[in-house]
Amino acid sequence: MGDKHIRHVLGLSGGKDSAALAVYLHDKIPNIEYFFCDTGCELPETYEFLERLKARLGIEITYLNKELIPKDDPEAIFKHWLTIYNGFLPSAMARWCTKQLKIVPLEKFIGDNETISYIAIRADEDRDGYISSKDNINPAYPFKEAGITKKDVFQILEDSGIGFPKYYEWRSRSGCYFCFFQRKIEWIGLYDNHPDLFEKAARYEGEHSDGRKFTWNDNETLRELLERRGRIIDEHKKLEARLTKEKSNKTLIDVLSQLDEDEGFNPCSACHL
Repeated sequence: MGDKHIRHVLGLSGGKDSAALAVYLHDKIPNIEYFFCDTGCELPETYEFLERLKARLGIEITYLNKELIPKDDPEAIFKHWLTIYNGFLPSAMARWCTKQLKIVPLEKFIGDNETISYIAIRADEDRDGYISSKDNINPAYPFKEAGITKKDVFQILEDSGIGFPKYYEWRSRSGCYFCFFQRKIEWIGLYDNHPDLFEKAARYEGEHSDGRKFTWNDNETLRELLERRGRIIDEHKKLEARLTKEKSNKTLIDVLSQLDEDEGFNPCSACHL
């Protein structure tokens, strides 16, 4: 009797860490399957980066949810679940978007096959990422095992010629354009780089017929946040100057990552890698 077939899968988020892991494992595990949980609400830069990764490594990527995302309304799948949840927008305390648009499609994709899921958590991170409750899905952490840190990830992507997603010019992590984990300066970055998407996100906050109101941020709507645009930018510049003084040549990714570490920020375990 032959050995039971084991699948090897790597979820790509459209971010730097999972892309670097794809490069790192490309020659080590030839039969690895790459997938991306498409929500229909991704940034254009995310799709562009995935295409760049495909071309550079010569790989195929399975886009989960593809059959549920019509071309004339890519956000239909999100709107469907928003209706199911009675207009209640996802939040850090109620991450239904992660469950319905990421975890459920992932576990359906894997099915009952014995599977090793490679997770791009680095050696300098104190978290485990999403671990499935299904017994047949076994997590593996190549970066942790090899002692690979953020600095090494940057080097892997630079050496490969793939580089970084363009959204890193104004945002520190992957995810939907309206991700509630964005800092206020990143919402301003969305407005400056994709005003149409900012407007869509603001419309999702609109009042319901029964008078209820939901917002992406705890204490203000996006339109209220935009009224404070100048002050938010000024405050960020002061913060950036302070952190740059502590360590020269800091990029926006470095600044926001440092804030995450200082504040004990824990990003979404299934989205931001």
